[in-house]
Amino acid sequence: MNANKRGLVKNTTRDFYQEGKRTADYSLFDFLHGYMYLKWPYFYISVALGEHRLYKVIQSIFLYLQSIMEPTQDNEPEEPGYAWANSYHGKVVPIDEAKRLVSIQEDIVIKDLEQVIPFTRAKDIIMHNPQTIIVLDCPCRMAREDHCTPVDVCLIVGDPFASFILEHQPEKSRLISSEEAMGILQAEHDRGHVSHAFFKDAMLNRFYAICNCCSCCCGAFQAHNNGTPMLMTSGYTAYVDSDLCEGCETCSEFCQFSAIEMVNNKALIHSEDCFGCGVCVDKCPENAITLQLDPAKGIPLEINKLMEEAALIN
Repeated sequence: MNANKRGLVKNTTRDFYQEGKRTADYSLFDFLHGYMYLKWPYFYISVALGEHRLYKVIQSIFLYLQSIMEPTQDNEPEEPGYAWANSYHGKVVPIDEAKRLVSIQEDIVIKDLEQVIPFTRAKDIIMHNPQTIIVLDCPCRMAREDHCTPVDVCLIVGDPFASFILEHQPEKSRLISSEEAMGILQAEHDRGHVSHAFFKDAMLNRFYAICNCCSCCCGAFQAHNNGTPMLMTSGYTAYVDSDLCEGCETCSEFCQFSAIEMVNNKALIHSEDCFGCGVCVDKCPENAITLQLDPAKGIPLEINKLMEEAALIN
């Protein structure tokens, strides 16, 4: 009797492994790393956040194994924080674009997005069965003793990732429709949380999830605030019309990036700190704030436009 018949290897594990074999520059270490990340996300994230009591020992073992199995590439920055960001990062996407990402109904392959995703690794959008969407209890929130609610806000989009999570985390995940996913995105946006499209090298060097993040719980925010530049701006910056601003301070209260200051009873947005999430735009009761394209902030992730460009190339 083989391992599959004994149930020792789940179907989604095999699918994930086979997809890894078809992925360029995807090593055995990457597969083992990705398997651990998907199989035990709550343990993985609690260690990464420093919330697990054994995190120092576990991180030392992980880094040692990585040094043996996957030496640093010549084109990767030497600074540990930048090397980590190259492998795991999130792109801020305004609410409308986040909804488009969970509305795709056809397989797509968009590779090497250097302009949109300015990192040396994990910059592809390759979606198989994108209509398969799983909502997962947020590992970052679950790792915190006093966390934000609700917890079922992480959206895993497409296979092999979504089916893997559903099979391995049946008590903390469920299959949802595109409409339900858009409802979760809107509800989190209304709470003032920020949608990020996440990319990870161990996730086949591609986009795999939309996380709805708050600065108090999110590990990506924690890493970014500690000097690891793993969050990318949306490509937009928010601007205030001072003639319309009434100084109510609502925008500054909801800004997850602490980019808004009240000066002379008017909202002042520090553009260097603004990530263009658009939360303040919808929170302003006077419609005094708008998002505007900002060339200094890179190119937005506009999935419909990227799909059209990919179709023309192919």
